[in-house]
Amino acid sequence: MLAVTEPTSPLRPAPAAARVVVAIPALNEEASIADVVAGIPRALVSRVIVADGGSRDATAARAQAAGAQVIDAGKGYGRACWRATKAAHDADIMVFMDGDGADDPASLAALIAPIRAGQCDFVIGSRALGEREPGSIAWHQLAAGTMAGWAMRALYGVRYTDMCAFRAIRRQLLLDLGMDEMGYGWNIEMQMRAARNGLRILEIPVPYHCRTGGASKVAGSLRGSLRAGRRILATFWRVATAGQRSARAQEDPDA
Repeated sequence: MLAVTEPTSPLRPAPAAARVVVAIPALNEEASIADVVAGIPRALVSRVIVADGGSRDATAARAQAAGAQVIDAGKGYGRACWRATKAAHDADIMVFMDGDGADDPASLAALIAPIRAGQCDFVIGSRALGEREPGSIAWHQLAAGTMAGWAMRALYGVRYTDMCAFRAIRRQLLLDLGMDEMGYGWNIEMQMRAARNGLRILEIPVPYHCRTGGASKVAGSLRGSLRAGRRILATFWRVATAGQRSARAQEDPDA
């Protein structure tokens, strides 16, 4: 495992029985969503929330049949993550993962363990450091993660190697970050604000598989890649040049 920040304050232990909620933003993932939900180790989590972004297929029905709570998230990747976080009012720890079957649910235990032990506040999986199934991730996705990591290290002194969606964070600290990105920039905004706010961060290698069905909204087409890339760059610039913000000093960005 690769630690990217050292604790700068006394350890703040998580509750002895920290409640974990898994949030899965999903859009037209009927081919994979049931297996993703069923594969999550229920001994470790109290709830699974699938935040449906307006799927035109059977994503919502199949997720619900597999045991997930399904919420209508509206349009936008970040909005789906934010609404799932708000819906998880009983959670101590939020875990985010994609609904395409590429993330490995067996790694969930490794993500939440350092938070439960009081060692970290934010744990992010790295596909760059983990074992990748051939064809599971494009070279430009790995390159983007590397370049974003260099930029964030220059700004905050925190070393990331990826912008992987598979991550765990203390829910209250996430709410306190002042997140306001409702699109594809959600992941990098969380990483930037976590670093700037002094959260104790750990990056661990995670396996990454080929998606089990459907087409990627980002890497599946040149148009999708360019659209997501522009949003990520815009988010990076906005967060890097803005002053420190707190959720306590702002209105709900999704209001």
